[in-house]
Amino acid sequence: MFDFSQLRCFAAVAEELHFGRAAARLNMTQPPLSRQVQVLERILDVQLLERTSRSVRLTAAGRSFLPEAQRILRLAESATHTTRQVAAGRAGVLKLGFTAASAYDFLPRLVAAFRQALPDVTLALREMVTKDQLEELLAGRIDAALVRPPVTHPDLTAIRAMAEPLVVALPAGNALAARGTLVPRDLADEDLIAYAPNEAHYFHDLVQELLAEAELRPRVVQQLTQIHSILALVRSGLGIALVPAAAEHLRLEGVVFRALALPDPRPAELILAWRRNADAPLLAQLVSILEALPSA
Repeated sequence: MFDFSQLRCFAAVAEELHFGRAAARLNMTQPPLSRQVQVLERILDVQLLERTSRSVRLTAAGRSFLPEAQRILRLAESATHTTRQVAAGRAGVLKLGFTAASAYDFLPRLVAAFRQALPDVTLALREMVTKDQLEELLAGRIDAALVRPPVTHPDLTAIRAMAEPLVVALPAGNALAARGTLVPRDLADEDLIAYAPNEAHYFHDLVQELLAEAELRPRVVQQLTQIHSILALVRSGLGIALVPAAAEHLRLEGVVFRALALPDPRPAELILAWRRNADAPLLAQLVSILEALPSA
């Protein structure tokens, strides 16, 4: 079987139709160039070039073989380039899971920075709740995950991607909407649209801790999983809700947001997690991009 060196030598002579120019192009002398072409002809058992003291011409077999040789050389060059880019974390596919709420603000900023830094990388995004993301991550079906804490599995490593305060979401007609920053006692007489304890346990626990510390026991009128669904009920006037500040980017008509002053604020955290022993150069790039991402 022929090798790439023989193909390069033949292609150079066939394109230049001159051994001297082909040798100069390949930075070699004519005798080894001629030998490489002769070896290729013996391997193929055909004559590729007609040589005289004055000219070089392609035979019919040579004219047929040249485009195939050029195609093989292009493929080899492309494969080499792509492999090096992947190894350096500048090409390939990165499969990233994310929670719905992270898409309100953080994820768009991360994706924009990632695309600017690594335009040749395909970012494959999958929206899932935290539990499903961690299962997919451990199974190797995604490379990284944007999840809610905690991340405790020994096979995973994680860093904090973002922290944001909780704010109060109010129906536009609520009397509290006329105020600026609220304090916990302002919420004492309000109906609360809360988070489901199982499906949205992170936000459920976070809000319950906040209310307990403020010695508040509001009337819980509904428990839901998704923040956008909670805001839809706020808009209907059913009650108020505590949501991450990024929810303001939804710009839902009929809903206003007010800051909540707390003696011991507890932000809502978003965590980037990945497999501890993952062989994925793109992960290092993702972490670098995330760490350089400015705060909202």
